[in-house]
Amino acid sequence: MFQSTLLRRTMSLVIISLVASAILATIAFIVAGRTATIESETKTAINQDNVYRQMFLQEPELLDKEDSRAFFFKTSYATGHDYFLIGPDGKLIQCTPIEHMNISTNDIDHVNNTLNFNEFKADSSGLSSRRFSTADPMREIIAISQPVLFNGETCTLLSLSYLNASNSLIVQYINILVLSTLMAAGVMLIPAYALVARMVLPIQEMNEIAMEYASGNFKVRADESHKGEIGELGASFNYLADQLSKTFNDLTIEKNRLQEIFDVISDGIVVVDAESNPVTTNEAIKTLFNRAEKNNMFTEHLQLIPFEEVWQDFEDCIMTGETKTRMIEDRSYAYQSTIIPKYDSEDKDRIIGATGFFRDIYEAQKNEHFRQDYVANISHELRTPLQTLRGLIEPLSDGMVKKEEDRQRYYGIILNETMRLSRLIDDMLELSKLQSRTLAFKTFPFDVNKLINSIEIRFGPIMAEAGIKFSVQNTYGNLPTVNGNPDRVEQILVILLDNAKKYTPRGKSITIITDYIENEKKVYISVADTGQGIHEYDIDHIFDRFFKADRARGKKGSGLGLSIAKELLTYMGETIKVTSKYEEGSTFTFTLSKAENIDVWD
Repeated sequence: MFQSTLLRRTMSLVIISLVASAILATIAFIVAGRTATIESETKTAINQDNVYRQMFLQEPELLDKEDSRAFFFKTSYATGHDYFLIGPDGKLIQCTPIEHMNISTNDIDHVNNTLNFNEFKADSSGLSSRRFSTADPMREIIAISQPVLFNGETCTLLSLSYLNASNSLIVQYINILVLSTLMAAGVMLIPAYALVARMVLPIQEMNEIAMEYASGNFKVRADESHKGEIGELGASFNYLADQLSKTFNDLTIEKNRLQEIFDVISDGIVVVDAESNPVTTNEAIKTLFNRAEKNNMFTEHLQLIPFEEVWQDFEDCIMTGETKTRMIEDRSYAYQSTIIPKYDSEDKDRIIGATGFFRDIYEAQKNEHFRQDYVANISHELRTPLQTLRGLIEPLSDGMVKKEEDRQRYYGIILNETMRLSRLIDDMLELSKLQSRTLAFKTFPFDVNKLINSIEIRFGPIMAEAGIKFSVQNTYGNLPTVNGNPDRVEQILVILLDNAKKYTPRGKSITIITDYIENEKKVYISVADTGQGIHEYDIDHIFDRFFKADRARGKKGSGLGLSIAKELLTYMGETIKVTSKYEEGSTFTFTLSKAENIDVWD
């Protein structure tokens, strides 16, 4: 219960008020008691001196007698007064013996230095009095003067006595007052605490309910049973909770709808505030930039969009209000960004942020480049034999070739170019059918060992004629029966060997390497050469249609062989990969699955 700050402060205020009232009452009592005590002692002192006044009036010659005068000064100290007989010239004639004086020497000197009889005020009895302060704030000195006769001259009899502002009775009264005040304060704390708690605790409950509302929990309700303003406040809180819950649910529904729209959009969307801090993103932006290299992952905004120039576009857009567009391209990615300013709904001139739209155009760019290259390659591959045919047919048609020997040579070249053109068209048709899955061929178990032996016998002389060392290396031993189409597997090996021969100079080697991985149930067949190899920037495109590595060397071929090999393997559910190091050689490796049924088809 005392955890309530308001309750603690209220009780502290009550306690402080009670203590302050006790202190003020004590101070007031002390001041009043001091004044009353001073007045009482002043009156007593004046009455005492008035007795002597009456005595001197009855016997004016009393001070003329030396023995009576001496007796007066020796015995008067018992009254608490010190007496001084002062002549008309202001000189001291006689006083209370020093050893019997009640007033200290310092206080007497203080009175003597400030004494001025003109400032004395006479009362009805003929006595004049004046008070003097001392170093002790609780003590004053009262000086009372009266005229007396001494040796026929009018002199002044001055009496000095202390006025004590406190006495034992006053101290007892003060103790009683302080004790009673503290007791009353202690007793009052109980009903004060009960009353304050009754007022404060409902407010504390309201505060806790408000914190629940702030955290999104609108199910809690305030107690409306309290009377007065507290109950009305509870009813207002409950009404507020109902309205907030309804509004929050509506906003949540709208937000979810908007987020669903955002997430459905394939383009990446990032909304930032006026400081270019991301506020809202969609799902697409989380994977959109996977192609791009993320250099500084410790910078939060670069984890979202890994391009500093884009974030600079955000800042420029917010600053100038201009729409920013940008193309970001590299070998492995291509993005298009559009950033538009976001204005305040109430102040149309105030920019409160920006919205960025990002699109991955890598595939579109790649397809466009591929289309352009494809058209260019087809045109080139078709134009070359056609130009050759035209260059040979025109002289024959014009009768410019006279010798039969030359005509036969022209006919031979025309035949070769025609066959070359036919093979190119056949390859293009075959590749198109493979990619469209309109070319069908059967797969069945066959002995891959016989196929490789046949290839070795077939290509041995060809490689020897080209000055290339050719061998077959069987790492596993006799390979198991595989599933596939032997004619197509042979076609793949021929393509790989022709490709290796094309880029392997004399004196180098080409090797067919076979292996079998039992746990994968896969046969691996590799064609490795020690030729010129493939540049690292070409290796990702090596299986593209019409792609030729190192075109500057003028290697013959359409550039369709490796594409056909990959499509054939894909059709059979197998894979092919290439590893290469430029000027050291390349290795093409493809897989064949082990046949579950070992019956070999002939």
